[in-house]
Amino acid sequence: MKFTRYPKRDAIRDYFPVPNEIFCLGLSTGEIAVYAYLMYCEGRKTFQCHPSYKTIGKAVGMSKNTVRKHVDGLTKKRLITTEPTSVYTQKGEKRNDNLLYTVRPIEDAVEYHYEQQMIRLESEMRCQSALKKLAEFDRKHEKPAV
Repeated sequence: MKFTRYPKRDAIRDYFPVPNEIFCLGLSTGEIAVYAYLMYCEGRKTFQCHPSYKTIGKAVGMSKNTVRKHVDGLTKKRLITTEPTSVYTQKGEKRNDNLLYTVRPIEDAVEYHYEQQMIRLESEMRCQSALKKLAEFDRKHEKPAV
């Protein structure tokens, strides 16, 4: 038997693509890890999955609360959407189940990121303009020293 240092892998079955744009959106390392795991789990036709916070945390080495924080961040940045789901117990009681995650098109998140950058830039420009006007006003109305 011949020793192979690197086993042959199927590029379709053994890998999943992560969009390059996620590195331009200002994501934390935790958000990137959670996003990548959700992409790993998603159905290739539905773009949906429903792992628990505990399952995600175990896969990426985080606590449930940290995963929840990163999921909230990804939702705010419009990379994913979440929907609550429920199950019925054997006794017929309705209980909360895991969230249903939908990985959104990366273009939507990039567009939203650029919109937010423009809003921040416009706000900063208005602030600088107001400070400049205030400085001019102060110079005009400055009292001479006695």
